[in-house]
Amino acid sequence: MIPLLRGWTAVQRTAQSNLHLGIMLCFVAGATNAGGFLAVGQYTSHMTGVLSSVADNLVTGQIYLALAGAIALLAFLGGAMTSAWMVNWGLRRKLQSAYGRPLLLEAALLLLFGLFGSGISFFAVLFVPLTVLVLCFIMGLQNAVITKISHAEIRTTHVTGLVTDLGIELGKLFYINRLTRETLVRANRQKLGLLAKLIGSFFVGGLVGAIGFKAIGFITTVPLSILLLLLVWHPLLNDARHWIDPHRP
Repeated sequence: MIPLLRGWTAVQRTAQSNLHLGIMLCFVAGATNAGGFLAVGQYTSHMTGVLSSVADNLVTGQIYLALAGAIALLAFLGGAMTSAWMVNWGLRRKLQSAYGRPLLLEAALLLLFGLFGSGISFFAVLFVPLTVLVLCFIMGLQNAVITKISHAEIRTTHVTGLVTDLGIELGKLFYINRLTRETLVRANRQKLGLLAKLIGSFFVGGLVGAIGFKAIGFITTVPLSILLLLLVWHPLLNDARHWIDPHRP
């Protein structure tokens, strides 16, 4: 399996590698989101809910909760901005790891969360808000990577959009073309399969994350971090070799 992962984060892209990377990142996002909820009691990829909660809390006078939601939203935004900056920086320098570097940062943050997550139980007042921000940052970081790679065709944390697109295509699939027209309503079966795989991968990741966190706790994020490292190690190694020997093809 490891040799197959080599091209999934490479600069030279194919539709198949985009699909494989999207499915893998959906799995990681689902596991992180579900595990994060059990850790801090909040889903960290659902910015629609976060923004709604900010409005609700402002109306009910809970200013501190509204401020916390706004900061979480900014953390997600900051993750997306960081991802775009890192990818563009890498592409300008013709690095093979341009798309992998944000995932390397995500792997490091997940590893940090897994290794030091036990501190949440002892210093909840300090670590819970910080953990929420880190997880929101991770979700924004990851979603921006695959969005940029696939030219906005694939997203990994925004399941609402995926389900909406799935509903649109299913509506086309079951539409009955009773009248003869020049343009018939037809579903994009390839897109249907893509959306189903992405949603299914997120769900399976959520199950794995929830079961893993319940069974072994925060250390569940360590295998996720290792999985991300497997995705990016080959392009990073190529860049390191080229840095050591600039004449290396």
